[in-house]
Amino acid sequence: MCTSCGCGHPDMLPAVPLRPGGLVHDPGSGLGPVRRIVLEQDILAKNAEFAAVNRHRFAAAGVLALNLVSAPGAGKTTLLARTVTALRDECPLAVLSGDPYTAQDAERIAATGVPVLQINTGKGCHLDAQGVGRALDRLPLPEGGILFIENVGNLVCPVDFDLGEDGMVLVLSVTEGEDKPLKYAPIFAAASVLLLNKVDLLAHVDFDLVRCLNDVRRVHADLPVLQLSARSGAGFATWLNWLRQRCAALRR
Repeated sequence: MCTSCGCGHPDMLPAVPLRPGGLVHDPGSGLGPVRRIVLEQDILAKNAEFAAVNRHRFAAAGVLALNLVSAPGAGKTTLLARTVTALRDECPLAVLSGDPYTAQDAERIAATGVPVLQINTGKGCHLDAQGVGRALDRLPLPEGGILFIENVGNLVCPVDFDLGEDGMVLVLSVTEGEDKPLKYAPIFAAASVLLLNKVDLLAHVDFDLVRCLNDVRRVHADLPVLQLSARSGAGFATWLNWLRQRCAALRR
């Protein structure tokens, strides 16, 4: 298991020659042949069981559950705070906020008046279904509304851990560079919608918008891409309408 973040992925081990029968021999170890056991499959299978329970809870309550993922600094919390402020009078809302150590993000959401619960992961680089399920025992589900699950800032680990959500909202900011769709292709392939944030800064950063959009299409041809600014509000109406449509579809 990955000892650096505890995420369940196998450690990156040095390349050593394989022997018949799955044995590995590292001449420098002094230990002779060793059998390497990969634990990732069992960990993800157990996570899938908890995710199925969460999914049932969401469906029973008529809740649209969305998993928000991004790299650190993409503006996910600012976007979320503006979103719940705009929608809090339309439908029930709640937020689970994941962060390694602090409660700063949850405090920002709480200032909007929307129910929020902080999940601290410590060295963990993502939320998992069991942790979300435990949090749901403390945060009442917004029946008939939307639950936003703000994942830990990371473009690698969250893609492998189903939380039971109805969709994954991927946030990419123009300040991060246009190379992310190909460098982190799995999370772009898994996303339900891409929010290209901070477009108000396009004139001030070296960001190739055309290349970025073309690379997104190479990874996920049908992925909706919404260009907006969480700070200025530009393009925000399109994002809110996307949420309303998803809620309406869930009710139908």
